[in-house]
Amino acid sequence: MSTATVRGTIRGMGERANPAFAAAVVLLPVAALGYALTIATVEQHTYVHVMAGVLWTGIDIFIGAVLGPVIGGLDDEQSSAVFQRLTPKTAFLLPSLAFVTIAGGITLAQRIEIFPHAEPWLALFTAANLIPILLLLGWRLNAWRDRRWQAPFALATVGSLVWVASTAGEFAMTEPTVAVALGIVTILSVQGFGFLLPGELRMYREMRSANPDHSVIAAIGKQNAMLGGVQGFFQLLLILDMVYLRYGGFPF
Repeated sequence: MSTATVRGTIRGMGERANPAFAAAVVLLPVAALGYALTIATVEQHTYVHVMAGVLWTGIDIFIGAVLGPVIGGLDDEQSSAVFQRLTPKTAFLLPSLAFVTIAGGITLAQRIEIFPHAEPWLALFTAANLIPILLLLGWRLNAWRDRRWQAPFALATVGSLVWVASTAGEFAMTEPTVAVALGIVTILSVQGFGFLLPGELRMYREMRSANPDHSVIAAIGKQNAMLGGVQGFFQLLLILDMVYLRYGGFPF
């Protein structure tokens, strides 16, 4: 959990992923989000949000529905070889797409004025995401007793709860479909950053060990592939909710 370890992990995973790939899949989506939030038209903002969401959803569904069953038919050494090549890339690609999709969607909803009473809802959303994610990171990475985890956890918990308390008096019901979207996104975020990402970090640690245990890498990888399918399912529900929000009814 030290700064050096965090930097070393990011650098090491970047080298395994290919530094150019790792930089591109983080910087390009974030740059697109920055453009959407500053000078883009509503249509361009929508495009950034939708395209990031399409890529995020498509990759998760592919991993869960196609890659997962294929990997399930391989032995541990073969599965481990696949995940040693795949994991460093998804560790950069999927979080960046998830962040851009979520941030782009929330800001777009505010921009086109379909997210009334946004601040208290965003305060709740922040607390409901940060606290469970950090708790899961501490548990999955065995860092609960590490002060370098405790400090960010305490800061995020206190800060988010203070924001909730300060906006509680303004709380009122927002657009129901927006509330549903926030709930689904919370599930996706907690799964992604609280389960999938720590799993990728644990696989990387095992890859870097003197004698990598292929069964451990394969087991974590298969678990992550299954969770990727679950992510894809919730993303499809989120798309259905967005269709309802846009057109006022489900397309069937």
